Amino acid sequence: MRSNRATMRAGVSMAATLPMIAGALALGIPAAHAADTPGRDALAGTKPAWATAKADKGATSDSSKVSARVYLAGRNASGLAAYAKAVSDPSSASYGKYLSAAQVQQRFGATTAQVTAVKSWLKSAGLKVTGTTQHYVTVSGDVAAVEKAFSTSLHNYSKGSKTYRAPSKTASAPDSLNGAVLTVTGLDNAPHKANHDDTLPGPTAVFKNSGPFSSYYGSNTATTLPSAYGKKIPYAIEGYTGKQLRAAYGAGKYTGKGVRVAITDAYASPTIAFDAATYAKNHGDATWKTSQLKQVLPSDYTNTGADECDASGWYGEETLDVEAVHAVAPDANVTYVGSASCMDDDLLDSLSKVVDNHLADIVSNSWGDIEANQTPDLAAAYDQVFQLGAVEGIGFYFSSGDNGDEVANTTTPTQPGVKQVDTPANSAWVTAVGGTSLAVGKGDKYLWETGWGTEKAALSTDGKSWTSFPGAFTSGAGGGTSKTVAEPFYQKGVVPKALATANSATGNRVVPDISAIADPNTGFKVGQTQTQADGSESYSEYRIGGTSLASPVIAAVQALAQEARGGKAIGFANPSIYAKYGSKVYHDVTDNPTGSGLAVARVDFANGYDATNGLLTSVRSLGKDSSLSAVKGYDDVTGVGTPANGYVESFASPKGHH
Repeated sequence: MRSNRATMRAGVSMAATLPMIAGALALGIPAAHAADTPGRDALAGTKPAWATAKADKGATSDSSKVSARVYLAGRNASGLAAYAKAVSDPSSASYGKYLSAAQVQQRFGATTAQVTAVKSWLKSAGLKVTGTTQHYVTVSGDVAAVEKAFSTSLHNYSKGSKTYRAPSKTASAPDSLNGAVLTVTGLDNAPHKANHDDTLPGPTAVFKNSGPFSSYYGSNTATTLPSAYGKKIPYAIEGYTGKQLRAAYGAGKYTGKGVRVAITDAYASPTIAFDAATYAKNHGDATWKTSQLKQVLPSDYTNTGADECDASGWYGEETLDVEAVHAVAPDANVTYVGSASCMDDDLLDSLSKVVDNHLADIVSNSWGDIEANQTPDLAAAYDQVFQLGAVEGIGFYFSSGDNGDEVANTTTPTQPGVKQVDTPANSAWVTAVGGTSLAVGKGDKYLWETGWGTEKAALSTDGKSWTSFPGAFTSGAGGGTSKTVAEPFYQKGVVPKALATANSATGNRVVPDISAIADPNTGFKVGQTQTQADGSESYSEYRIGGTSLASPVIAAVQALAQEARGGKAIGFANPSIYAKYGSKVYHDVTDNPTGSGLAVARVDFANGYDATNGLLTSVRSLGKDSSLSAVKGYDDVTGVGTPANGYVESFASPKGHH
């Protein structure tokens, strides 16, 4: 499936489609269920939901070629889930007793005998083994051999206007393998491509914000423009800097010294070292030290075209993530792990690279897709990586998305939109990061935050009013209740029952867990080499937002917290984050903190870079996130809230630490 970048430039979603994610299952690996065929173990989730009898177009030709990945369950899949929970839970006697990557492989990885048995089974069915890693075996062959190996039939099914191959019943493996196979991916060949309405070109073409601006919230009032909510409103922020964000989120004296943060995205910006160094110098951030920024890149890239992954569109994502982490945690070591493409298999490989080589303790991931595009086979593969990471003391942070409840984003001319969360933020084994609109005042003083949700209205032709105020929803923090992931233990007693049980009486995972600045109208400034209007390439700066900003900001704050506890890894942080719920270490974010409605005025270049084609003036209301609301207590826009003074230090003596 493909993932999207969760980035907002000038308030326009710039999500790049990626292939991406797996279906997120409950805490733990799905148990093998008895298959239709005696002597077989079913591989749960391998028949996609869209492969219905009504959509069946008949059997796939026996000679068609299939490439698949057979994921290995390892020697103790249920033990892995249990240990991942124990080391992450402050109330457990095993809390913080992490294993090294080698110990993890020795205790939970697949044995040589299991790998040999799996390969032997696949070869005996007539499949060719094309590669082996410690996580999976890759195979290729014709349909007939695949059907023999997995005891299913492959049919062609209509999905939307296209036709794709998929198993007609759940795939299975011989029970003589004793559960050595976790799942298989690639039996269905649908690309799981997310839809986007990008109205700006990728970062290869220059983008600049027009003024006037505010340098801090409220510093420049739009006195000549119409009022909103009964008062004159300020111009949008030019772009907050690291100094302002550090003050807002209680960084204190901590800088992330000695802590390793990894960032995963697709591809790699060729100008990242120059851009990051120039940006830091321009904004008073600490100078990057030698080898403080490293890149781990694949040998080659695939699916780079604009209609596939749009490789150049990812350069701005990496730039934002790297510069945001350094702005908030200037002494943290940053390792960028670039994926060969935006497809699931390649993103999984990047995440596995971080875990297998323990490249960092904190991993920021600003990409995702809608939950409806998940398939449970891939979810199992993602969750296994996240659990292996948890056991090593590695925490994964994922942006919750930029389309609110996803209804507007998934509406088509023929189908109504579907309310849903994003993935892999929906995994019970990651920290989902939601978004806010942030007001930092004079002297870097924290004023307030609202849930990030924008409604936009244009200035009337006569300039005396806002047309159809407050206007239509444009973007907002992703959140809500999963349809596929069971409620994790750490959310029980904190997440309101109405949210948890929205899709199931037994309770499901609710997103997000924690949040930070995301609204591009109160956004962060980044610097990037772009193609200017005259065709030349040069460095320039622009304001950006999205939960693609929130995720690296929270990852950086976690780096400060790890430094505060003497460098000891926090690991999978959700149990600790929820254990502090309701305390003063969080700003409890609500949608209307001042009680009178909030908005900012924005002036944009019509063409995105200069005044040649005129200016567009609009009002952007804050705290209007589709059907989602930030309320007192836990909510599905901001989770438990945002870090406040004392949050960083609160990890130094974790609650219930044995």
